[in-house]
Amino acid sequence: MESLVIIVFVLGYLAITLEHNLKIDKLIPALGMMAIIWAMISLGHLPVFEVNTAELRLEPTHLDEILLHHLGKTAEILVFLIGAMTIVEIIDYFNGFSAIKGFVKTNSKVRLLWIFSILAFILSAIIDNLTATIVLITILRKIVREREDRLWFAGLIVIAANAGGAWSPIGDVTTTMLWIGKKVTTLNLIKFLFIPSLLCMVIPALIASRLPAFKGNIETIEDGDDEKIDKYSKIMLYLGLSAIVFVPVFKTITHLPPYVGMMLSLAVVAIFAEIYSNTRFSLTTVDSNSDEAAHYSPVHKALSGIELPSILFFLGILMAVAGLESLGTLFNFANEMNATVPMLGTEPLIAGYSVSDLVVMLMGVASAVIDNVPLVAASIGMFSDPVDSPLWHFIAYAAGTGGSMLIIGSAAGVVAMGMENINFFWYMKKIGWLALVGFLVGSAGFMFLRSFI
Repeated sequence: MESLVIIVFVLGYLAITLEHNLKIDKLIPALGMMAIIWAMISLGHLPVFEVNTAELRLEPTHLDEILLHHLGKTAEILVFLIGAMTIVEIIDYFNGFSAIKGFVKTNSKVRLLWIFSILAFILSAIIDNLTATIVLITILRKIVREREDRLWFAGLIVIAANAGGAWSPIGDVTTTMLWIGKKVTTLNLIKFLFIPSLLCMVIPALIASRLPAFKGNIETIEDGDDEKIDKYSKIMLYLGLSAIVFVPVFKTITHLPPYVGMMLSLAVVAIFAEIYSNTRFSLTTVDSNSDEAAHYSPVHKALSGIELPSILFFLGILMAVAGLESLGTLFNFANEMNATVPMLGTEPLIAGYSVSDLVVMLMGVASAVIDNVPLVAASIGMFSDPVDSPLWHFIAYAAGTGGSMLIIGSAAGVVAMGMENINFFWYMKKIGWLALVGFLVGSAGFMFLRSFI
């Protein structure tokens, strides 16, 4: 029966990877295989286990207990993401991201390249790489007229956004998973990954700045009156970004799960959003205008704009991986791999076991082909290394930046592909090698820093 569970997972994983070919949203196979895996565990009366990280062994437990345990861990991530998405939507409600356009005051292609790369690197660390890509490509389309030029800029934005998301606990879903899963801490994640991630962004941009595509000036689009600037745009932009950045600080001070801090930040941002929108609610009576008020509430508008399909996909894939973890499959596979794969520079961390740098780098390359969320979810279930082990930092870097090698390898790449209709093979030929060089240089930088920090 356990073999059938693995087959169901592999088939579901394959369907997720081939979503563009099958023309089926990846949330469907994710939710399907999650439900089927847990049903097979229940109907087959398969034994389930919980990993004892202190003694590195599996301990038998009850199905209800382990299911509730994994659901709780998954819910922490989902609630956190819902809060972050809602804050970003509230900022967008007030057209807050329009203020970023003021940073772009040049026609030089090289200068624009560096401006967009730096903005992507910084913004993705705060509002996540997917949202940063959407914001910057939207701005790019308001500035650059020629589509061919925009394709090159969009490609470098994807690389920079994924690099920026890797060093921040709130910059990418995978780093958020590791952070909430208590595998990394904020300060150590930044300390170990900021420079490697910076190299992953700077090296491709430096090489690209010498390519013919970035020589000369661009033909800009003249500013028009088609974009309405809200008087509270900048206030809500800075308030929203500050609220998201506050979350790791809140966790450090209170030692509470990150979603608690995110809910506090959302509450603060929502209060100001309601005040600035002049929405009126009656707390004591229900009047005829209550529905109309709710309709124009920025909070209600923001909640209706969050990406619920992504939330459901994360629910499905994380709970499906949790099913394999509960069977002990991932733990046993990790032990076998650690026993057979030669060490390539990584010091033993627990009971003489470790993972070679080559395996982690291959995971990064694999994330360009298959979704990095289940890869990281599987690694969390496989390895029992302590918090802030170099293994977790390297996994965060590899999974976060490796997806840049293919346009379909990251959420940022997929959204850029949709917004600018980027051809898969064009990206692989023109941008993929730049992403690979940045990934390898950043990996070398991480290995070097690991020896001295």
